Amino acid sequence: MDKLKAALAVYGDRRILTILLLGFSSGLPLALTGSTLALWLAEAQVSLATIGYFSLVGTPYIFKFAWAPLIDHVRLPILTKLFGRRRAFMLMTQFLLIGALLALGSNDPVARPEVTAALAVLVAFCSASQDIVIDAYRVEILEPEQYGAGAAAVQAGYRIAMLTSGAGALYLAQFSQSWAVTYGAMAVLVGVGVLTVLFNPEPKGELPPAPPGFMGWVRHAVADPFLDMARRQGWMIVAVLALILLYKLGDAFAGVMANPFYVQMGFSKNEIASVSKVFGFTATLAGTFVGGVMVARLGLFKSLLLCGVLQMASNLMFAWQAVMGHNIAALTLTIAIENFSGGLGSAAFVAYMSGLCSLSYTGTQYALVSSLAAVGRTLIASTTGVIAQKLGWVDFFLVSTLVAVPGLVLLVWMRRRVEPAKA
Repeated sequence: MDKLKAALAVYGDRRILTILLLGFSSGLPLALTGSTLALWLAEAQVSLATIGYFSLVGTPYIFKFAWAPLIDHVRLPILTKLFGRRRAFMLMTQFLLIGALLALGSNDPVARPEVTAALAVLVAFCSASQDIVIDAYRVEILEPEQYGAGAAAVQAGYRIAMLTSGAGALYLAQFSQSWAVTYGAMAVLVGVGVLTVLFNPEPKGELPPAPPGFMGWVRHAVADPFLDMARRQGWMIVAVLALILLYKLGDAFAGVMANPFYVQMGFSKNEIASVSKVFGFTATLAGTFVGGVMVARLGLFKSLLLCGVLQMASNLMFAWQAVMGHNIAALTLTIAIENFSGGLGSAAFVAYMSGLCSLSYTGTQYALVSSLAAVGRTLIASTTGVIAQKLGWVDFFLVSTLVAVPGLVLLVWMRRRVEPAKA
C-alpha cells in the first residue's frame, strides 16, 4: 500500500500540471492534420486511397530530428533574452501554428487538394517543431523517477487536446456547417500553450559549450547527441531504435483508417464524436493514468510488454465492429477496449523514450526517437487506404493486429538482455 501511495503521490507535483497543459498544446494539431482532416475528406467523398496518402502530410514528425539541433542550439535574439532558450522557441512555434491552422481551415480540399496538402504539411511542421521544444522542456524539468507520471500527464494532455480537435471539431463542424470556423476555433485554443509558457519558468540546465569554429559547432550540435546515445546504449542501440519504430505500429496502422471506417459503417459525425471521441477519451485517460502507475510499480520492461500485448489484441475489436456494422453498443465496447489499451501503451512508451535521453542533448535526442515512432503513422501507415480497399475492413484489421507482433517479439528479446536498472 505504501508503494502504491508513493506511486500516486508523484501526480501532485506542480510540474506534472505544467506538463499536462503542454501536452494539450502538443496534441491539438495532430488530429487536425490526421483523423479530423480524414473525416473532412471522407465527407467530401475523396477516395480512401487518397485519404491514406494524406497521412504523408505528417512527414515532418518523422524528420524533426533534422532541425532539432537548431532548436537546441540557436538563440532567438529578442525572445531568448526575454523568455529563455526553451520558452522562446515554444512561443515562436505556437504563433506560427495559429497562422497555419487559420490558413488550412479556409481552404477547399476538393477544389484545391494540393493547397490543402501543403497547408497541412505546414501545420505538421510547426507542430513537430513545437514538440521538439516541449519534449525537451518536459525531460529537463523532471526527475528520472517522475518520468512515468510525466509520460502519463503529457499523454493525458495530448488526449484532451485530441478530444478537443477530434470530437470538439466534429461537434463544431456539425453545428456551424463550416470547417473554416472549426479550424479557426482550434487556432484560438493554441493559446492554452502560450499561456502555459508565459506562466512557467525556463529550465535551469544549459548545454555544454560548443568547440570553436563552424565545424566544431556542427559536430557539437548534430553529431554529439547521436554519438552520446550510441555510446550509452552500446551495441543494443540498433534494437532500441527498432523497438521505437515497431512498438506502436499496429496501433498506427488501424488508427489512420478509423474515422473513414466509422463513416462507411454509417455512423454520423455526432455518433463518432460522442462514442469514439468523448467516451473514448475517458477510456484513454484512464489507460494513461494506470499506465503511469504500472511503470512505477512494475518497472519499464514489464509494463511495455503487458501494455503492448493488450494494445495489439485491442485491434481485433475493430474487426468485430466491421462484422457488427452500425451498432452503437458494439462501437462503445470497441472504443472502450481499444482506447484504454492504447493509453496504457502510450504511457509506458513515452516513459521509455524519455529515459533514453541525456540532459545535455534533450531536444535533439528526443526528436530522434519520437521521429522514428512517427514513421509508423506516416510513411508505413500511408498504404493503409489501399490495403483496406483491397482486403475489406475485417481482413484489414486482422492484418493490423499481425503488424504489432514484430515489436513484441523484439521487446521480449531485449528484456532478456537488458538489466532492469538500465531499462
